[in-house]
Amino acid sequence: MSYTPIRLAVALLATALATTAPAQDAPGDQARIGRFAQLALDCATQEYPNLIHHTMGSDDDVAPPRRLTPSFYGCYDWHSAVHGHWLLARAARLHPEAEFAEPARAVLAENLTVEKLLAEASYMAHPRRQGFERPYGLAWLLQLIAELDQWADPTAQSWRAALQPLEQIAVQRLQQWIPKLHYPIRVGEHSQTAFAFGLIWDYAAQVGNAELTASLRDAAARFYAEDRDCPLHYEPSGHDFLSPCLAEADFMRRVLGPAEFAQWLDRFLPRIEQPGALPVGVVTDRADGKLAHIDGLNLSRAWMLEGIASVLPEADSRRAAITKLAVAHADAGLAGVSDEHYAGGHWLGSFALYLLSGRGLPAMARD
Repeated sequence: MSYTPIRLAVALLATALATTAPAQDAPGDQARIGRFAQLALDCATQEYPNLIHHTMGSDDDVAPPRRLTPSFYGCYDWHSAVHGHWLLARAARLHPEAEFAEPARAVLAENLTVEKLLAEASYMAHPRRQGFERPYGLAWLLQLIAELDQWADPTAQSWRAALQPLEQIAVQRLQQWIPKLHYPIRVGEHSQTAFAFGLIWDYAAQVGNAELTASLRDAAARFYAEDRDCPLHYEPSGHDFLSPCLAEADFMRRVLGPAEFAQWLDRFLPRIEQPGALPVGVVTDRADGKLAHIDGLNLSRAWMLEGIASVLPEADSRRAAITKLAVAHADAGLAGVSDEHYAGGHWLGSFALYLLSGRGLPAMARD
């Protein structure tokens, strides 16, 4: 099934997604979202294989993943478990009558308990873990919290309340780290700053955290405001699942006003609309976890391109070309989301749902 692009006009409509399917869903998308939800359901409580980033102080710190982080121990690694739970929350919130909604709620209820999340907070708060999952995992944690914050459901609100200890640690860590960061991190994997800043910005807007927004605005001015001629032709690196150039632009369109952003984009990506400027990423082996990253790159490029196009002036000649690029990347990325290989299946569904549900688009970001 080919991807049906999110129409930019739809992104400007009233926000009415709290209890119904999103207006931008194409026919058949709910079935696809069900497949993505099943991927998260399958791995949320699957403990192994597991890659843990675990700083130990003694033999006493040796334990299986389910004891170290009892809420987010599945889906191969902590951050994938977190955004897998985000997938389940968003899918169930937007499609409450779908077959996958009740199983999704059951997993959320099992893993987002006060007891388990207090253990998660205790683990994260350890002084030797100051850099734990920074910034990617922390950004997705805040995105999960933002999703629950929007869900007008008493049970979802209880999960959101139970996450507050983790939320406080994450926000405090980021507030301490962002002002000290002297240089941006311009890679295509987890440590990239621009992508994380975009997710954190949307969280801060949702919960009204003006201090965090100010820190991000300052970072945007320090790191990105004067950037020119991003080397898009250098992308992608072989293990990228994020575009350094597009993620920066997708963050800056949040920070700048439309007119100012259009001028900034002139300088930053002066040839983005030219044929061949951004070929679709090629995946050579979906069984290889790192090579499968390119499927995620195509998905994240698609939503970043849509975000960039959505704030350009109506008459801007780049809109059509950028939207066409988004569709090509979406088609390629969605084709790679399956349960055939756990290497991609444990995380790609989250990226697919972020794209299909228009999560980061201006009028949809808080829907």
